[in-house]
Amino acid sequence: MKKTALFTIIGLIAMSFMLPTGPGASQIIQKVDDNMSSDTRITESQMIIHGRRNSRTITSIGYSRGKYDNFTEYLAPEREKGTKMLKLKDYLWIYSPSSDRTIQLSGHMLRQSVMGSDLSYEDMMEDRKLLDIYNAEIEGEEEFDGKKVWRLALTAKVDDATYHSRKLWVEQERFVPLKEDLFAKSGQLLKRTVMSDIKKVDGKWYPHKMNYKDMLKDGQGTDFVVTKMQINVPIADEVFNKSNLKK
Repeated sequence: MKKTALFTIIGLIAMSFMLPTGPGASQIIQKVDDNMSSDTRITESQMIIHGRRNSRTITSIGYSRGKYDNFTEYLAPEREKGTKMLKLKDYLWIYSPSSDRTIQLSGHMLRQSVMGSDLSYEDMMEDRKLLDIYNAEIEGEEEFDGKKVWRLALTAKVDDATYHSRKLWVEQERFVPLKEDLFAKSGQLLKRTVMSDIKKVDGKWYPHKMNYKDMLKDGQGTDFVVTKMQINVPIADEVFNKSNLKK
């Protein structure tokens, strides 16, 4: 073999190792977690529940700290005003002003709908990182809502995952999920979330509108719209105290 041909082959092999490669599935999920996580968060929002005949809007303010601590107070309409929820790790309490009682939800009760929405309390309780629960792989690349995305398949590696598998569409530019499908072990599609209105908050990208759809029900699902968000701001410890539920 001539030296020039040999050098050409060696050069091509070297270049193949130098060509840029995209991130792996685990790296993508990690970047999503890093982008959308914060030490603290205060969120003012509207939950628009689309019924068969009409829709109703519930406004609330929520406080979160770390992965486990969440406190939500419902502000309107009058029927839900004053209802509060506190989640501390694996425990969830709800205070109802109409009965002036605080109850702890557990077991099958967590599968109930939140305020008649397409979200369950169980959905709200899941606070572990995706990589702690699922093995991930990239299925392909495509376009969604005019954006280039990776389509990832996630399969549970722990027995207590709320959903056996997921499909996640992640925008390549900002590492924000734009769509998620949730599946039972049988492969049945249970729920779908579509995320939009991506905005930058303190250097991080967050979807400010999410449509949650229970795929076992008819209808347009539930829209969750963020009207104001603050991240990494001080939150008093007493916010996450059970005594705050009746204040």
